[in-house]
Amino acid sequence: MAKSKFKSGFVAIVGRPNVGKSTLMNHIIGQKIAIMSDKPQTTRNKIHGVYTSEEMQVVFLDTPGIHKRQSKLGDYMNTTALNTLGEVEAVLFLVDTAEGLGGGDRFIIERLKNVRTPVILVLNKIDRIQPEELLPIIEEYRKLYDFAEIVPISAMLGSNVNTLIEQIGKYLPEGPQYYPEDQVTDHPEQFVCAELIREKILHLTREEVPHSIAVTIEDMRVEQNGVVYISAVIFVERDSQKGIIIGKQGALLKEVGKLARQDIENLLGSKTFLELWVKVKKDWRNQERILKDLGFHRDM
Repeated sequence: MAKSKFKSGFVAIVGRPNVGKSTLMNHIIGQKIAIMSDKPQTTRNKIHGVYTSEEMQVVFLDTPGIHKRQSKLGDYMNTTALNTLGEVEAVLFLVDTAEGLGGGDRFIIERLKNVRTPVILVLNKIDRIQPEELLPIIEEYRKLYDFAEIVPISAMLGSNVNTLIEQIGKYLPEGPQYYPEDQVTDHPEQFVCAELIREKILHLTREEVPHSIAVTIEDMRVEQNGVVYISAVIFVERDSQKGIIIGKQGALLKEVGKLARQDIENLLGSKTFLELWVKVKKDWRNQERILKDLGFHRDM
């Protein structure tokens, strides 16, 4: 029997904030490349994750959560997510079954009606509902949009994710293998390292800080002894936030560094020396020049 032709393509993951987009992509890829947090609007850029099997290669775009904008950064995030929809072979519309259909989901569905790309409805967090609740939820979404497929999953537990991958394969054209089979992202290591540092801050700081931070890698090099040296700057908007991130006698910043270094060493496979600095850039989320300096380039 002749071997089937290799397939490849790009797939966008969209959904309102905090529905598990990054969790899903990390599970599929088998490695953390997108940060995860219980705080909404965690993902700010299009994160490219690469899944490769013997039959296909899928480049996933984990987009920022689409939400009501509150700043120029929020505007950038929405534009990035929505522009992605016309660039891919399929769209995964991820929803939180435990939260139920909300205004944010309806907002996204209205935008999906303007694209011709096949849309797969992915009902996430099924582990948090009773089995008999699932069918009414499916019917509720089906009335609003003609989805190409509907797949219930638990991204956290990995339930039914293999079925989702099989369904994605139906919509991919025959094509080349864009990346080596062991490559899981096309982002430079500096980007992923900065995101891992930001993730630890999100976990450790109180509510008024998370969306006011950005992280850049100022220096990254391999020393003669094989240790990777990384110098990173954490930007905040106010002096009070700087104090929060540093913590009493530097305790919180030290904890951020310790936790981030562990993930970075797992990513790089090398012992790492991580140096962190905290600087204030007032109101950076609303200043175009600063956003550009920090790598937030608006998709036009």
